Amino acid sequence: MQELALVFLGLIALLVVVAFFKMVRIVPQQQEFIVERLGKYTRTLTPGMNFLVPFLDSVRSKIDKREQVVSFPPQPVITSDNLVVSIDTVIYYMVTDSVRATYAISNFLQGVEQLTVTTLRNVVGSMDLETALTSRDTINSALRVVLDEATGKWGIKVTRVEIKAIDPPPSVRDSMEKQMRAERDKRAAILTAEGSRQSQILSAEGEQQAAILRAQGDRQARILQAEGQSKAIETVFSAIHRSNPDEKLLAYQYLQTLPQIAAGASNKVWVVPAELTRALDAFGSAMGSMSGQAASSFSSSSPSPAPEASSDDDEPVGVDTDVSDEDTSSEDSSELTTPEIEGSPHVSPSGFTASDAAAQVLNPTTPPVGPAMGSAPVPPPPPPAGGTAPLPPPPGPGAPPPPPPV
Repeated sequence: MQELALVFLGLIALLVVVAFFKMVRIVPQQQEFIVERLGKYTRTLTPGMNFLVPFLDSVRSKIDKREQVVSFPPQPVITSDNLVVSIDTVIYYMVTDSVRATYAISNFLQGVEQLTVTTLRNVVGSMDLETALTSRDTINSALRVVLDEATGKWGIKVTRVEIKAIDPPPSVRDSMEKQMRAERDKRAAILTAEGSRQSQILSAEGEQQAAILRAQGDRQARILQAEGQSKAIETVFSAIHRSNPDEKLLAYQYLQTLPQIAAGASNKVWVVPAELTRALDAFGSAMGSMSGQAASSFSSSSPSPAPEASSDDDEPVGVDTDVSDEDTSSEDSSELTTPEIEGSPHVSPSGFTASDAAAQVLNPTTPPVGPAMGSAPVPPPPPPAGGTAPLPPPPGPGAPPPPPPV
């Protein structure tokens, strides 16, 4: 008997423990439990600790009150232009009434999926492919309004509907890719042309600015060069006028300038101007007067009057500057035309002719000819009436010196 009593007490203790665990239920946050007693809805358990009647109350369902996200598989939809497109949708919903979500529909998630498919076909079926591809916001808004109205009696609220992808048929997709490729090529060509145009504009502006700067630099350089030449000419002119030059110095300077005129590499014919004769006459007269002074220094008597120089009023000597066409066409090298002086050469009183001066100017290496430069000396003038014998002429180059006077 005692053993049976112990077993009975053990069974009662076990039942008490099991009943305690069945009586206490803890509900997590953002969840609700639907409780039935003997198969009938009794109450809804809220988050926290709740007590049930053991062996009489049972939990029918557990409802999550948070916002749920469900993605449905792609659904084929026919557009108004008879093209079959595949559309993926995402539904955001939350349960507002746990009792209606449990007893108003057997499976509210499956009901939301089927309602989404039918509503999507109605909305997209009234659009063509191009409109459907560019009107996702319109489709999302229409789906949300229809689903929210239909699922409200189920205790569910659809908060947002999103279209993930709209995939056209492969043939249409290839055509769209070609169109997009052509559009990208067009944009690339436009951008390339615009860049080339901008580059050419900038290059042209740079060349224009560089040309302007170069022109300004050349202008300033020419102005400074002209000012320098003007200053140099003015200085030379002032120096010449301050020194009071005579005609002989000017003629000598003129003869020195003539070789510089003919020194150009492109000169084939040198035309001697008619003014050269007068310059040569003046230069010859100057050389003759210098020779006369040198000869008279050795004479004991007073020098005889120097003969008068040729008049400056003589007619200009004609210069033949004609060059035959055959010579100029056959010869590529430069030619120097030597002027021919008509008539007898003009001889200065000292024996130094104009031809000698011209030869000396044209060829500086030619030894000068004249009384003082190696030619025959000019005979001394006759003795004066006093009867005094004149001194002998000066010795030539290389001759022994004369004996001293007695």
